[in-house]
Amino acid sequence: MKAKKVSHSKGSATSQKWKDVRGKRCRTPIGSSDLNSTPVMVGMIKEHQGAVKKKPAVKRLKNKSKPVPGKSVSQTKTFTNGDMGLDSDEFRDWKEYSQSVQENGLKTQGASDDARACRLDGTSLHQCAERDDQRKHAVLVMQKGQTLCFRGKCLLTCLYGRVDVMGFTIEEGQQSYPLFSPASHCPLTIRVVEGCDDSPDHGSAATGILCRYLPPASQKKLLKKVVSNSSIILLEPMETQLTRFLSSFSHLSSLFDPTVGELMSAVLDTPLNGLGMIPLVSSIEGLKVSPSCRESLDAVVSACRGDMDGCAVILVCGAKNVGKSTYIRMVINTLLNHTTSVDYLEADLGQTEFTPAGCLSLLTVREPLLGPPFTHQREPDHMVYYGESSCESDLSRYLESLKSLWRRRSPSRETPIVINTMGWVKGFGLQLLVDMLRFFPVSHVIQLAHGGDAQCPALTPEFLRTAHGFQTHPPAQTALDEFTEGTQSPPLTYVHMSVLSNFNGAGCQGTAKHQRTNEQRELSLLAYLAQLQSADPGPVRPLHSLTPYQVPHTDVALGVVHFDVAPSDMFYAANSGLVGLCCLAEKVTSKGGPVLLSRAPICPCVGLGVLRGIDMARGFYFVLTPIDPAVLRKVNCLLLGATSWPACILTVQGDFQGELPYVTSDYSFDLTGAGKLRFFKGLQRSSH
Repeated sequence: MKAKKVSHSKGSATSQKWKDVRGKRCRTPIGSSDLNSTPVMVGMIKEHQGAVKKKPAVKRLKNKSKPVPGKSVSQTKTFTNGDMGLDSDEFRDWKEYSQSVQENGLKTQGASDDARACRLDGTSLHQCAERDDQRKHAVLVMQKGQTLCFRGKCLLTCLYGRVDVMGFTIEEGQQSYPLFSPASHCPLTIRVVEGCDDSPDHGSAATGILCRYLPPASQKKLLKKVVSNSSIILLEPMETQLTRFLSSFSHLSSLFDPTVGELMSAVLDTPLNGLGMIPLVSSIEGLKVSPSCRESLDAVVSACRGDMDGCAVILVCGAKNVGKSTYIRMVINTLLNHTTSVDYLEADLGQTEFTPAGCLSLLTVREPLLGPPFTHQREPDHMVYYGESSCESDLSRYLESLKSLWRRRSPSRETPIVINTMGWVKGFGLQLLVDMLRFFPVSHVIQLAHGGDAQCPALTPEFLRTAHGFQTHPPAQTALDEFTEGTQSPPLTYVHMSVLSNFNGAGCQGTAKHQRTNEQRELSLLAYLAQLQSADPGPVRPLHSLTPYQVPHTDVALGVVHFDVAPSDMFYAANSGLVGLCCLAEKVTSKGGPVLLSRAPICPCVGLGVLRGIDMARGFYFVLTPIDPAVLRKVNCLLLGATSWPACILTVQGDFQGELPYVTSDYSFDLTGAGKLRFFKGLQRSSH
């Protein structure tokens, strides 16, 4: 494929042994751009501020601290052998602090360990947060056990102490991390955990930190809140090509705002206002971690840090809507506290974590996952394009695709691996789970459930010895049978743990906006297409204004993976479709015309592209894709699947004159075959 030059960089995926890297994830903080509140939130904030003006104004001190002549206020001041005078500002600050009582639930400095866990609300946020309007950021001082639950997005830097977000511990000295808390998922919670440094000299350290980020008046106010085990975090606004692209669609413009049910619990008038995040009070629950969930996380970490024979292979399974994706993000984040990377095998076609739906992938995760799947779309190390959000049409191809991905993983790799599975746990879905447990050398099976009724049998080693799979039958050998060369393998054995999901709505699909499974798939695909936009701030460009690659018909083969299509209709089906950019092992040869495939191959896929048009006269395909041109040169196959564009991509196209392409209202759903094909899941074969 012909490709233009685009500057991309990618780190090498090297194998990393298990080791403690706490405090070594140190990078330069990421810069942020200005962020304006959405129109909805601006209106709400103005109403709230109007109501506040009716209340009596609070008197503030008129005398502000003056900088010492010849000294910069941003410098950290040190004193030795009584150099701190009784009239110095620092001495008065600490004297006021020592005499203060009952601030943020703390009576004295020595009682800091007894601070009760509480949610920061509007009043406490005014006391422990200060904002610098010039540099457009806010500094927040939190005590051990305190939490901040919010909607929105921001960039978080831990300046002092330690905080936890979805199982990942962020410490001082580490890079800035983007946090995404959209209305489509459970709100994120920032929680302060006990620091590793109990030095009594925390006051001077905090003074130096606050001097760098706040004006003098704000420094004094927050300095009184700093005690042992306090944490200081920096919150900055964040705008990316993803958020700009999503906000360009009217139905997604309020994606990061509180939902209708959360509006009454949103805290609008705080120093965090305008940073892109809206705090929520304690009536709104954040992520709930059940005791069984915590036990399983501790067990997985202990097993990975212990002397296991080989690396840990953790398979997570369960019915739909029991929190598998959230649990997997917590497992990966928790493991990243102790190791440099975690491998991930995607076996769920419908609710993928790092790619659009319809892809099976294997990749290495090196950064924490602090948001839903559409906020961390990335290029996998290895991928197979299945082309559908469900595998029920071709179970054998699904299993063979997973086997091909597993073969690409080095057998000597010591990094733990997490396997995500589908929510289909009945009928053929259960048989596929049985096959996967026999194909892969699983060490831990985490089975999620909700309520009192079991959605599927407990997948214990005892159950597996007598269970029938789709391709395997008892007795079965462990690992991939083709690798054993006929030798007798030891009996299957692994640790089975059950996790009970006790959050509200467990087992039921969300009914709020953007919470349905089809909407989740649409968000992931839009996030993938957002990579076509420029990383520099600017207006969003519609897809029809982007320059595509032109690919000769004779250089690549074209196939359809989800249906049998006559060769004469192949171009009609593929035009304006979403295609997988694949690499066939054999060379594509043409007899002067286009190369069409009669069946769908199982081959590596480097990414997805939009087949924007087909020029029959000159013999070209026109493809839009964010993949690097150097990688595109290896592509010699385009596979069309059942995954279609989101409707908003076609109907919302700015700066377009005339009739919109690929959009028509002249269509009748009354015609035979015009409706959606429906499948019946869970039907057993007569032989079973």
